[in-house]
Amino acid sequence: MVYVAAVFHRTSLGVAGPQAAERFGVGPAALGVFTVLQIGVYAAMQIPTGLLVDRFGPRRVLAVAALLIGAGQMLFALAETYPLALTARAVLGCGDAMTWVSLLRLIAGHFPARKYAVVVSVSAALGGAGNLASTVPLTMLLDNVGWTLTFLVAGGLTTAYAVLAGTRLRDVPAGAPAPAGEPVPLRAVGRSVAAAWRIPGTRLGFWVHFSTMFAPAVLGLLWGYPYLTEAQGLSPHVASAMLGVLVLGAIVGGPLFGSLIGRRPELRMPLVVGFLGGAVLTWAVLLGWPGGQPPIVLVALALVVLSLGGPASTVAFALARDYNSLRTVGTATGLVNVGGFTATTIAALSVGLLLELAAPLGSAGKFQVALSAILLVLLFGTWRTAVWWRRARAVVLAAAARGEEVPVQLRARRWDDLAAVPVPAAA
Repeated sequence: MVYVAAVFHRTSLGVAGPQAAERFGVGPAALGVFTVLQIGVYAAMQIPTGLLVDRFGPRRVLAVAALLIGAGQMLFALAETYPLALTARAVLGCGDAMTWVSLLRLIAGHFPARKYAVVVSVSAALGGAGNLASTVPLTMLLDNVGWTLTFLVAGGLTTAYAVLAGTRLRDVPAGAPAPAGEPVPLRAVGRSVAAAWRIPGTRLGFWVHFSTMFAPAVLGLLWGYPYLTEAQGLSPHVASAMLGVLVLGAIVGGPLFGSLIGRRPELRMPLVVGFLGGAVLTWAVLLGWPGGQPPIVLVALALVVLSLGGPASTVAFALARDYNSLRTVGTATGLVNVGGFTATTIAALSVGLLLELAAPLGSAGKFQVALSAILLVLLFGTWRTAVWWRRARAVVLAAAARGEEVPVQLRARRWDDLAAVPVPAAA
């Protein structure tokens, strides 16, 4: 429930963006700063969150997260100036940053490794309920109840829920020993993070998350709604319903991805590569369509394809879980989670800046130019994912050749770096 609330508050500007621009008197670039700041804080907080979870446990961190999210949204409801609104989104982003890593650590403590991917995928899909609530239902509330009351009540309920989270959650199942949370001196933080970053599985997880989750996030958080209403000419309620496709696709696709890679973990990366190829093709079609207004059916199909980015991104956390110990998996997971939100920050800000620069091209034309930033970030992330997939495979193949236990059994391919895989000595 804390995660559902976090996703709702994170994505609330997806349909409230035009009202925010009017309320605070800002243009597209300044509106984009809301998302960039919130996601930037989120990304910056991932490593500290991982350390906090390893030190204090997910129960305490989730309770504090709910308090910060609720307080930030209530401040946003009452803010009437742009600087105060930015402060509110930063507080909200800080609380939001503490939810997913804590949830993953909770799952790692309660479920065996073979069920981890499934439970993570189902949890992400359930979190989609918060995203779904921030589409048509939030649009209707804003139209009928108003900005202040809508966000004030939502923030108040989230703050109150922190008490329940702090008292009812358990870091591990009843009777199970909790991992010792030892304080980490500041001078050791850098070494701990560097050690996790040196693990190829962690690095691959970072780039998988970077590449897969950012595009649907950029559309759902801010720019999808203006694109559908301004460039495609849809009504506000139809545009909100269309954004719901992103959520429904993730809700349905999450458990399917999780169950499949839970049974056959060797399919994790082929599924990611398949999604990335489909996403590149989707953006090429949308952005290359003459006039910038493809048929609405094609736009809906594109949203269905892009919605699978969230489920595909869960592969990144399975990689972090497999190649790190339970004691340090929070730090590694935080590192991995930085990837997608770094990409989201870069893409969201770039779209806002390009929208202002391309304004003379008209509604459809300016969005064709602006959304090309998403394709460029996607291509960069796909390249880095391919590089680290090959390197991580070499490490796993080398460990298997030495007779060590490995999380995934791989078969060497022609494109593998076989020079890095030593052949075992003959008996």
